[in-house]
Amino acid sequence: MNKSTALVGLDIEAGSIAATELRTNGHTEVAGYGVMPLDAGIFREGEVADVGGLSEALKQLFSEQKLSKNVRLGVANQRVAVRTLQLPPIDDQSELETAVRFQAQDQLPMPLDQSVLDWQEVGRSTAEDGTERLNVVAVAARRDMLARLLEAMRGAGLRPQGIDLSAFGMVRALHAGTYASVGAAEYVAAPTQHALSYEQRMELGQADPASGGGAPEVTDAGPARLYCNFGDVTNLAVARGSTCLFTRVSTFGVEGIAQKLAERKGLTLDHARQWLVHVGLERPVEEIEGDAETVKATRDCLAEGSSRLVDELRLSLEFYAAQEGALTVDGVVAAGPGTMIGGLADRLQRDLGHPVALGRPDALAHLSDIDAARLTLPYGLALEDD
Repeated sequence: MNKSTALVGLDIEAGSIAATELRTNGHTEVAGYGVMPLDAGIFREGEVADVGGLSEALKQLFSEQKLSKNVRLGVANQRVAVRTLQLPPIDDQSELETAVRFQAQDQLPMPLDQSVLDWQEVGRSTAEDGTERLNVVAVAARRDMLARLLEAMRGAGLRPQGIDLSAFGMVRALHAGTYASVGAAEYVAAPTQHALSYEQRMELGQADPASGGGAPEVTDAGPARLYCNFGDVTNLAVARGSTCLFTRVSTFGVEGIAQKLAERKGLTLDHARQWLVHVGLERPVEEIEGDAETVKATRDCLAEGSSRLVDELRLSLEFYAAQEGALTVDGVVAAGPGTMIGGLADRLQRDLGHPVALGRPDALAHLSDIDAARLTLPYGLALEDD
């Protein structure tokens, strides 16, 4: 695959932009990557606040790292909604599309005439009364939110190849393989090529629903897991194998912990982020180098923040469990910049009551831990579907 047809997965957070370029020629390889800080106020809670500022930052990152302009962007904010619909088995695709849209009107919390709707079959199940049901995952995203993202990308000279839910990229990157137990040094997660996506249906004005035709039934074995990417927002997804069954975005993430520390101690956000990683939740505060008051304030913010993160994870599990046909969730896989905070995963495991493992794509093993943590999500976004 030449440079013009390589694909870059792009993830934007309030404090940074991360991009991973993949090429496939018999096997998938990382051909380039880049992480760059983003000025405050350009991107907030998963949405563009300053289109021009984001375009300039993207232009700089892609120029400096010489990345392909073909980009698949991830979205993770509260103006995207995902629901699993249960329908009678319908073989005719036009009738199925009508049924999906009809039920989506009631179950998705946004007007469909102002949104882009995508959907895909994810298998069949048997209802309590013994009737067969067709399971469909439907995704709706507000059109104006997508328009600002696309405007920023095109302003940077990028060529959008699709917009994907960040949660789906996370599942693509992490669903297979083994994981490091909390506290272990090695991270292994073999990539997969299956996911739901908005693939090339995001051009505004041409954003028709996915046909759903030919989608295979779910055959993934094994339990469902809760996947979490801890960044400026907390991106959560329940998946069985490669199939995402539920996703939710919490606007509270490790960036919120850093902001609280910055306010308490009069630090810059970047300095506060560094203190979070330096102090962590493992060692006694007396053993940590640095200003004692700042160390204590950092530990207090981390303790408060980790409790809130536990609440967010628990709430997501409760939301998912309330859905008809929900599977038992067996374990949590954590990824993202927040996993660089020592002891955070241990605290989540202790308070949540579920085993928590740390996931990293094996393809990023040659990078530093901090880069691999930040690039996991864009790596998954760049993976192709079979």
